[in-house]
Amino acid sequence: MASSGQKVVLITGCSSGIGLRIAVLLAKDEKKRYHVIATMRDLKKKDKLVEAAGDAYGKTLMLLPLDVCSDESVKQCINSVKDRHIDILINNAGVGLLGPVESICMEDMKRVFETNFFGVVRMIKEVMPDMKKRRAGHIVVMSSVMGLQGVVFNDIYTASKFAMEGFCESMGVQLLKFNVHLSMIEPGPVHTEFETKMMEDVAKMEYPGADADTVRYFKDVYLPSSKDIFEAMGQTPEDIAKCTKKVIESRNPRFRNLTNSLYTPIVAMKYADETGGLSVNTFYNLLFNFGPLMHITMSILKCLTCSCLRRRTISPN
Repeated sequence: MASSGQKVVLITGCSSGIGLRIAVLLAKDEKKRYHVIATMRDLKKKDKLVEAAGDAYGKTLMLLPLDVCSDESVKQCINSVKDRHIDILINNAGVGLLGPVESICMEDMKRVFETNFFGVVRMIKEVMPDMKKRRAGHIVVMSSVMGLQGVVFNDIYTASKFAMEGFCESMGVQLLKFNVHLSMIEPGPVHTEFETKMMEDVAKMEYPGADADTVRYFKDVYLPSSKDIFEAMGQTPEDIAKCTKKVIESRNPRFRNLTNSLYTPIVAMKYADETGGLSVNTFYNLLFNFGPLMHITMSILKCLTCSCLRRRTISPN
């Protein structure tokens, strides 16, 4: 139970990665400003979180089961919180999907939207009425740079994040009238077990329905390039957690928060040309015509990206 003066923070998707790191960072806040409610679908996967939380577990951090894809589970979770009072909601639960779209079944596509889009909508619908009544609250959505710029072979995941960006742009206007802030965190590549395993799995998979050239481009061109980008520009879950903490502690939190300043030129390029041709053709050339050059560029960037520069990339300011 939260003590007087503590803000109640509910975080979805805390079994590993970014969600786990945000929960632990807030629960271990030196000033004990937060009472963290960490959630996950299966509490049997709590061991990593409990170990990382240490003495904070059972004090400033508690666990609740939550499946963001279930209306009933969302309602039960919020009803388990004293007076249903949530000061800060951090929507982190999400799933990825990678590969040629011809080989992806519709059920898998729907599953991505059910979690990444409708899961967030369910959570916001459940906590928003109370926040509006109190004229106070902060909703944080873990989006992605892929919600701003499409990335080849990430078609469905990108679409789910684009949908969330549009939803938040619309919702943010209404919430301001009720003194409720809405912020999006937009990471680029992040080194997590989930990402590593997904990359390993897709490299071994067959892709029925996709032509041989597309499969070859995916496995022999995209995946190596993606690995280069992760190694040169990737952040850690701790980086994203620190950025999120800065956002919720800001007196005037920003709506959009790119966590990696190395991506700013990529996003800016999209808006520099209203026809869209500049960004589409640039990415096409980088991937298919200048692959070796991009590999060299990423290698140089990896060497240049010292710890000092990486520290600069975690600030939303």
